[in-house]
Amino acid sequence: MDFSQADAYLARTGVERPAAADAASLRALHLGHQMTVPFENLSIHLGQDIVLTEEALYEKIVGARRGGFCYELNGAFGALLRSLGYSVELLAARVIGEDGRPGPPYDHLALRVRTADGERWLADVGFGRHSHFPLRYDERGEQRDPGGTFRVEETPDGDLVVSRGGVPQYRLEQRPRQLGDFEATCWWQRTSPTSHFRTSLICSRLTEDGRVSLSGRSLVRTTAAGREEHHLSEAEVLPAYRTHFGITLDREPSVAPLAA
Repeated sequence: MDFSQADAYLARTGVERPAAADAASLRALHLGHQMTVPFENLSIHLGQDIVLTEEALYEKIVGARRGGFCYELNGAFGALLRSLGYSVELLAARVIGEDGRPGPPYDHLALRVRTADGERWLADVGFGRHSHFPLRYDERGEQRDPGGTFRVEETPDGDLVVSRGGVPQYRLEQRPRQLGDFEATCWWQRTSPTSHFRTSLICSRLTEDGRVSLSGRSLVRTTAAGREEHHLSEAEVLPAYRTHFGITLDREPSVAPLAA
């Protein structure tokens, strides 16, 4: 990512170019990204391809002003951070389901980020409801964040488990990976009848006082005061994508029936 592309990306997120690749700037970048670039799986339901190259991700997120899911959001964010002087490694994770079982390998992509002074951070702008700020990678105690209380704990075999509010969220491998390593599971996420990305619609982003999400035609706003849900009419859906997420679509995405 060159200088002008990074500037365009920063303008997309509303964050000024940092003077140094330090922790304070990383925090601002992490928060700004989640407040402006939505977590969404609309491409799957619009028949659009998902290409895991830095060039394609940049064109989607910056050029088309779209969002994406973990591979796209963290893949692009990692490229931006590198262009700003951070050291970035891609890490593979397995999301832990409600039954306590981990998903398939390469189920999730997160980032290990090293600042100019050598601090290591776990950055993740692609997990939907998660930490607003990066977590200290080497801290094993509680880490308080506006998004909850988090822990990063080691397993006997050398992986890390990231928990929120005492509930494991994902199991993280520490070996660095390449973006192309995630292509097979990305394809599975897009096509498998057992993938929730294939069977549901979501578009969500952080707001100053909570979160706004559009799932199909259900618009949900969550704040400290509570949760409000509104069912939209067909005519209201596309304007809602523009108003709340800055996404302009020419047709409403819908979940296609699974093959018999």
